[in-house]
Amino acid sequence: MPERRAVRLSVAPRWAARACARTPAWLGILAIYVTARLITTAMLIGATGLSGAPGSRFGPHATIASFVSGWDAQWYWYIAVYGYPSVLPLSADGHVTQNSWAFLPVYPWIAQAVSLPFGGLWPIGAVIVSLVAGYLCCLVLFRMMRGRIGRLAAIWTVVFFAAGPLGALFQVGYAEVLNMLFLLLALDALSRRRYVRLYPLILLMAFTRPGELAFALMLGLMLVVRWIHRRQDPLRGREIAHYLCLGALGAVAGFAWQVIAGIVTGVPNAYMETELSWRGFWMPGGGHAAFMPFEGWLTAMPYWASLLGLPGWTGLVVLAMLVAASAWALIAGPGVRRLGPEIRLFSASYVLYLLAVFFPQSSTMRLLFPLAPLWGAVGWRRSWWFRGIVLALCLALQWVWISNVYGMANTFWRVP
Repeated sequence: MPERRAVRLSVAPRWAARACARTPAWLGILAIYVTARLITTAMLIGATGLSGAPGSRFGPHATIASFVSGWDAQWYWYIAVYGYPSVLPLSADGHVTQNSWAFLPVYPWIAQAVSLPFGGLWPIGAVIVSLVAGYLCCLVLFRMMRGRIGRLAAIWTVVFFAAGPLGALFQVGYAEVLNMLFLLLALDALSRRRYVRLYPLILLMAFTRPGELAFALMLGLMLVVRWIHRRQDPLRGREIAHYLCLGALGAVAGFAWQVIAGIVTGVPNAYMETELSWRGFWMPGGGHAAFMPFEGWLTAMPYWASLLGLPGWTGLVVLAMLVAASAWALIAGPGVRRLGPEIRLFSASYVLYLLAVFFPQSSTMRLLFPLAPLWGAVGWRRSWWFRGIVLALCLALQWVWISNVYGMANTFWRVP
């Protein structure tokens, strides 16, 4: 009897493994994604109970619908209905104030088109676009990772991605998830050397979210890497032509919105002035200084350190440590090398892009969303307890993010 029971116990996992292997990938990933979205929905419902604190943005009667159309989603909604202003709004001292030129048009326009069967209710279209794009992201991410780190590790990568700290982005009116879909499709196409697919994807990225210039930089770095290894991996003239054309397209598209904003408003630096207007919430003097590459971090880190009662130089030390840790992780981090040069070089390019143009504030965590393919380096770890701890941390951080930026939302550092 004990022997028969031992056999049954040893056979059961095999049946489970076979059942898992026979389950179509799209169905298994759908189950993971739906489960993650239900958990996020429960967190959003819980956050409605926190709203109503003094100064809360959403008030005591907040609902999930309030959250879906809150914060930046309001700007996208405005763009879908009214478009972009031809005259820039100015403050009393003559500086450009916040306006819709800071937000790109692809997401709000697609959401508006999707909302038409629902009476033109833009928030419904926005949620549908985010939800569907998120599921498609999971499918593409699984496909990318399966050949690099194996099927099981690819599944865990999808779990961490779908249930990560920024899980709410899959269910609100933000453009990040749609842009992530275009990015993953582009990285997958590049790794499979389907260069023609990249041309429309680059244009879509350039008009969905800022940051497409990082992809253009990555293409240049990839060409250098391919050239160095051309003996082991032959680099044909046709491929070189594609890299050069795609890089040029990426550079032009990356600056195109600034040119368009300047032409429509008659103010050459309309886009830059609009972006700088957001710094006024955090910096003394309203953040109206002229833009200089890398200046944002060098200015902000001492400022944030001073708010914590620390000497300003400690902020710069923290910044140096973060840059060093990021460089080490992308060059020699466990599991990262398995993800392939495309993901590693894009991640490095995007980090450099953020350092060059971004002013670190409460939205920093959200701005890191394009680095999501690096979850593959975490999913690659075979330890079940490690994966369990990471998943628990993902969900805990997701609740911290949702409860702060949607539930309480009553101070300057609770802005998503």
